[in-house]
Amino acid sequence: MMCSCCARVVKEDLSKLGVNVLDIKLGEALISYDPKSVKNSQIAKVLEELGLGLIISNDEILVEQIKQAVLELIHEMNNVDSIARKSEYLVEKLGRSYQTLSKAFSKTEPITLEKYIILQKIERVKELALEDKISLSEIAWMMDYSSPHHLSNQFKLITGICLSDFKKDPASFKKSINKLY
Repeated sequence: MMCSCCARVVKEDLSKLGVNVLDIKLGEALISYDPKSVKNSQIAKVLEELGLGLIISNDEILVEQIKQAVLELIHEMNNVDSIARKSEYLVEKLGRSYQTLSKAFSKTEPITLEKYIILQKIERVKELALEDKISLSEIAWMMDYSSPHHLSNQFKLITGICLSDFKKDPASFKKSINKLY
């Protein structure tokens, strides 16, 4: 799920530091290095310069797993049954209660897990709306909205514009899925 260019840059920059990247994918990298010659702060600095971060605490690791699961659910699966039971999906996928997941997320991030899910859903709605192959009713159904009206209202509440205005100039309103807040 991570683009090959990003993975290559991370590998190259960490290699210059003396870190061997064994595996890399969205949200995680398996690395090996000599802690006598390379410090965590050096790795963190390299990653920060690339717009990334070093995750050390268990809560941060869990939150990253939550984010990956939400992205998978909303942006890859397009399965209304999965969207409708998003809390169950996260509980099954991560093996923790929804309350535990939600609490860890709120502790680490400036928004709630529910708000994060809504922001991701809105970004997916933008993608689907631009395809012009799917009606608003179908998009609402796919993304677990009770009606196209509910979807339209939430879209305007979150983005500040209506869906038709978004379609006129999408580049102005599209956000990177990892920079929604």
